[in-house]
Amino acid sequence: MAWLFLAGAILAEVLATTALKLSDGFAHKGWTIIVVAGYVAAFVLLARALKLQMEVGTAYAVWAGAGTAVIAAIGVLFLGETINLAKVVGIALIIGGVTVLNLAGGAH
Repeated sequence: MAWLFLAGAILAEVLATTALKLSDGFAHKGWTIIVVAGYVAAFVLLARALKLQMEVGTAYAVWAGAGTAVIAAIGVLFLGETINLAKVVGIALIIGGVTVLNLAGGAH
């Protein structure tokens, strides 16, 4: 169940971060409301995952790593941002770090 809360936190954070880009520096009220609601939801769901005995290091690594990878993909696919080898390697290193944390027993 903790992993479901964490997945929800990641989705909420990705939504909020995407809306942050679209808000144009909080100039658009609708997107700004989504930013605030998304980040509040993300932290509430992350807190629930932690309350269910998920280790904070693992939860935060997965949350931050998955969010970073998904936001990078959204930026490239939908927001016209560029991708290069250095960015791909950086994302791969983040995913590798999260994997190592989980294999080291952090997910138990």
